[in-house]
Amino acid sequence: MAAVDTFSREHATSLDQNDALSFTRNEFIVPTKAEALSKSLSERGTGVVDLGRGDDEGSRPCTYLVGNSLGLQPKRTATRVKQYLDTWATQGVQGHFKPLEGSPLPTWLDADDQIARMMAPIVGADPSEVAVMQTLTANLHFLMSAFYKPDRNGRHKIILEAKAFPSDHFLVETQIRHHGLSTKDSMVLIEPETWDEPLLATEKILAAIEENASTTALLLLPGIQYYTGQLLDIPRITGFARERGIFVIWDLAHAAGNVVLKLHEWNVDAAAWCTYKYLNSGPGCIAGLFVHSRNSSVSSKIEDDGSEGGYTNRLAGWWGNEKKTRFVMANKYHPAVGAAGFQISNPSIIDITSVTASLEVYQLAGGLGPLREKSKKLTAYLESLLNNMPQDLRGLFKQITSTNPDERGAQLSLLLSPGLLNTVMEELEKEAVFVDERKPDVIRVAPAPLYNTFEDCFNFVEVFGKALRVAIGSKE
Repeated sequence: MAAVDTFSREHATSLDQNDALSFTRNEFIVPTKAEALSKSLSERGTGVVDLGRGDDEGSRPCTYLVGNSLGLQPKRTATRVKQYLDTWATQGVQGHFKPLEGSPLPTWLDADDQIARMMAPIVGADPSEVAVMQTLTANLHFLMSAFYKPDRNGRHKIILEAKAFPSDHFLVETQIRHHGLSTKDSMVLIEPETWDEPLLATEKILAAIEENASTTALLLLPGIQYYTGQLLDIPRITGFARERGIFVIWDLAHAAGNVVLKLHEWNVDAAAWCTYKYLNSGPGCIAGLFVHSRNSSVSSKIEDDGSEGGYTNRLAGWWGNEKKTRFVMANKYHPAVGAAGFQISNPSIIDITSVTASLEVYQLAGGLGPLREKSKKLTAYLESLLNNMPQDLRGLFKQITSTNPDERGAQLSLLLSPGLLNTVMEELEKEAVFVDERKPDVIRVAPAPLYNTFEDCFNFVEVFGKALRVAIGSKE
């Protein structure tokens, strides 16, 4: 029997057939080509707009490689949300306290505790160190309000990367100004050696920390850089900064649910993340927060009268109160021990229910360990297909994500030659192949191991090659 060409569709299909985690794809709703390209809203299952492709072509699944921006919807999300809506419809306010036989959902009072237990393995934390609350940037602001305590004549600087996600820049700038300081004096930006090679070497980061150690109060970095897809050395950087008395916060927007994290073991001080990317909760859904147990202890007792201490100061709200006193309605704040004591308002239960549905799929897959191994294989396969493209096309783009599998997550960022981006994106979309763009010239391709396949990677590279040829022709 002739050997199968490793760069053929047949080989991609065989890889999918031998994938022990292939069953998790069936846990998600993958839009058909016709659905994804339709310009009108259609309830799934009631038919789609005829695009003139024929039933077979239009009914095939699209190629969705944008889990780094918005994960696909788990099938069980609708079931869980319907159960929440039924609870609200039939129980009203009783849903806060009344357990229902046969319901997989906790009471609304306990929903935050359950989701913390489910989320903790995703980030490598004890459940007491995790709160699912608010949104990503809001959580980063809450963490800074608790732990950024600048001393004008001592430690006052915040170190971050020069190409941080805009929200991170904005929150650092406004936190510095909130304390009456100048961003010129108190914000340190780490830049790569050259923007032609945008990855940040660990040694470059450590050098910036060392140079500013005596005047720096806080370090904020991304676990995975959103533009390049670079996975930073979280444990090494954290240890280096903490040894120099710097409080360390990580923005894990692109890392949570993507790579294995061990926040407690790595001694990370605090972190925050969103849940709508690799965690598949839905656009703008509730976020997560981690506070290491050493930073969230409460030494005062509920019975103490007039206590003004015993815990790290933070912006407070009633849901952060110790649970047994939360509904007493006394104007006496006594925070719960752990990350739960950083909560502000009662969380959106519909949001928590949506996150729960996705985390159930992670549990079915056996957690992040096996998913990370599949992710490495998917991304390496995608990389090999890109490297095997015809030389005239291969010269039209450059991979700016690390070639080391341990220094990246699921995402490969490709820098296109100037002037090609718009046409390439248009041609990809025509074929219902979805990636995302970062102007002026970068596309980000992210095969998510929960639902993407090796054939998805093959489809992308095949259509990408055709799109590059169209783009070249349009410039001539």
